Amino acid sequence: MTNQLEFRHLHYFLVLADTLHYREAAEKLYISQSALSQQIQRLEFILGKSLFIRNNRKVRLSAEGILFKQEATLIQNQATVSMERWKSAVSGKQGLLKIGFVASAMQKYLPTIIKKFTETHPNIEFYLNDLSNTDQLSALEAGRIDIGFIRSNVVPTTLKIKSVFKEKFALVLPRDHAISTSNFKDVSQLSDESFILLPNENSQMYYDQIVALCNDYGFAPKISHRSIHAPTIFKLVEGGLGISIVPNSLRDDHNTKIKFIELNYVPQETELFAVWPQKNTNLALPFFLEML
Repeated sequence: MTNQLEFRHLHYFLVLADTLHYREAAEKLYISQSALSQQIQRLEFILGKSLFIRNNRKVRLSAEGILFKQEATLIQNQATVSMERWKSAVSGKQGLLKIGFVASAMQKYLPTIIKKFTETHPNIEFYLNDLSNTDQLSALEAGRIDIGFIRSNVVPTTLKIKSVFKEKFALVLPRDHAISTSNFKDVSQLSDESFILLPNENSQMYYDQIVALCNDYGFAPKISHRSIHAPTIFKLVEGGLGISIVPNSLRDDHNTKIKFIELNYVPQETELFAVWPQKNTNLALPFFLEML
């Protein structure tokens, strides 16, 4: 039965139910009185109930009609809300954006972008996921996230990539290390140290840059430990198990057990890239990309 109903039936019914006058309702609907009468009869036939009581040119709702008016009003209101929600989604004003990121992106770059986007698109929700470079690429190809922020420029051909942020590296040393900002000259002073770095399989670009930086000063870094998490790296440095080189935005100046020296005079810089699918189906994503 319900699959024979049309929205126009509900609309015609509600206008007549409000006016209780065929001629007046027909004028409001811009159709003839006979056409309206036929559509109401069709609706009553589909429902198998009389919705109106007609006598002496007067029209009033039957008991069934009163109940149907309540339901028809709910349906019409829900249809209006649904269409508005659809229009908002199509225009990028409403939706859900799933974002992957490496931890350093959240330290400095991403919060500003997200805050600005939230102000201009308040009805778009964010789902944020802290993932390694490799995990983000997998999640993008599987559709689990819409956009990622990685420190690698090697991505599958199914993805688009854009450089969005560059910054210097910083040395991470134990608090009592002999090297300080006052006597630091260059990285060659640390050639005998053990290094704690991100695994190269998780961040090849970062790894290659650190190796190249050390090579520029005449040595290959001796890597004692690897970790993808900055807090773990800092704990290892605190424990005297080595030193590290990290993106400057990861520095934790509140940690009194370690110290940082920004590498301002080396050519290597760490770069953050935005990555997203070539074939994007999330209508909110293009609006977010505009802010990058």
